[in-house]
Amino acid sequence: MKMIFALVVMTAITAAVARADGTNTPAPIRIGTAEADKHIDESVVVTGKVAQVSIRPAIVFLNMDQPFPDSPFTAVIMTKNTNGFGDLKALEGKAIEVAGKIKSFHDKPEIVLDSTNQLTVLAAPAEAPAKK
Repeated sequence: MKMIFALVVMTAITAAVARADGTNTPAPIRIGTAEADKHIDESVVVTGKVAQVSIRPAIVFLNMDQPFPDSPFTAVIMTKNTNGFGDLKALEGKAIEVAGKIKSFHDKPEIVLDSTNQLTVLAAPAEAPAKK
């Protein structure tokens, strides 16, 4: 009986440690900007190209794939969080990934970026060598 109890306790501890380590947490799904509106209130990674960076006094908008108002998805950074992101205007034209929970604002999907680790600039594809 003691052996069964000890086994049950060890199993529970192992499960709790695995959850704390995040090893049982599935990786977020990766989607394109056009799919974002189908994943409201889900944690995902959205991939797209920054079509427009709009800097306002209290907020920065990274409009993806199309400029406002046609952008299918927007990454939002409050100005109190912008310092760590560097030159945000330099993101225009770059492919990026943003991670977080998609929310709907005025019927448009967005992720609010609170931390720099939510944004990854993707490497540009290598250019093919010029033909001679």
